[in-house]
Amino acid sequence: MDEFIPIVLFLTIGGTFAVAFYFKYRTRHDVQDTVRTAIERGDPLSPEIIETLAASLASPHADLRRGIISLALGAAVFLMAIFIDQPEAQGPLTGVAMFPILVGIAYLGLWFFIGRKSLMARRGHAAA
Repeated sequence: MDEFIPIVLFLTIGGTFAVAFYFKYRTRHDVQDTVRTAIERGDPLSPEIIETLAASLASPHADLRRGIISLALGAAVFLMAIFIDQPEAQGPLTGVAMFPILVGIAYLGLWFFIGRKSLMARRGHAAA
């Protein structure tokens, strides 16, 4: 029975990523279908429409969400390592928890530095 715990843990993490990738795929597929249908009907695709469709694919807060989710996942594994009753498992679980924590910090850094730079560029571009 004890061997099922890590199997379920990693299957849950893998399932979470699989669901996220699936919904991202579906969103892109729906945007492509919209563009394809408009082209087949002969509707003009103005730059504003294309920009709106592209904005629906890339949210300016995507890195923030990924960072928070990664930090939460790392914190959950870290807390599990603290509260587990087996001292020989605490070290490895703490090490495993550091990976999503560091990835979350990196995403938050990207959101903070690059997101602000692109936001400033868009505001400057809109004002010009």
